[in-house]
Amino acid sequence: MRQIVLDTETTGLSADNGDRIIEIGCVELFNRKLTGNNLHFYVNPERDSHEDALKVHGISNEFLRDKPKFAQIADEVLSYLKDAELIIHNAPFDISFLNKELERLKRPPMKAHVAGVIDTLVMAKEMFPGKRNGLDALCDRLEVDNSGRTLHGALLDAELLADVYINMTRGQDALLMDVGTTEVAGEVSVQVDLSQVALPVLRANEQEVGAHEVALADIDKACKGKTLWRRLETA
Repeated sequence: MRQIVLDTETTGLSADNGDRIIEIGCVELFNRKLTGNNLHFYVNPERDSHEDALKVHGISNEFLRDKPKFAQIADEVLSYLKDAELIIHNAPFDISFLNKELERLKRPPMKAHVAGVIDTLVMAKEMFPGKRNGLDALCDRLEVDNSGRTLHGALLDAELLADVYINMTRGQDALLMDVGTTEVAGEVSVQVDLSQVALPVLRANEQEVGAHEVALADIDKACKGKTLWRRLETA
């Protein structure tokens, strides 16, 4: 199963009001493993970033002047994303910007190019109700090292989100986890399908087995031989 963890940086908060993509970062997962086949572009948005956005991403207008416009990278981006499942944190935001860029080029929206979209923000709210579920908060909670994240950056954030996603889905009891139905700019994402995942089996070594037996013996001694597993062994 091919999945792409995707993030964008933008000139502002509203694609409908003319804000544009200035950076796109993509990290490829195949059967939940990082492949190293990533995609990253800085993009000339043909307009300046809002002051508040500059404080978030720190990418200057001058730096973007000689970068390719979205029209120049659209084919490569769509080819890379084709038929993959996208993993995005707060997916409606990024999808709305991508759809607006495609609309300008008279191209079909993202749902025509990809297999579906997983919104990790929706997942996080299901797993950690009432808690902060931004990327930094999830990194802290799931012990993902985000010490290098002083400013937002699309590729770095996609790499962090890939680790967060793997950690969020690692401990589930079933191979198919329902994360609820959410509409993402015209498309519906319902489930995280892990049916093709090969889960590793980690067996205890001799030292670990020995330590386990010692611990069981101590518990059995404290219970005066009445522990359930000893009775089952005798039976």
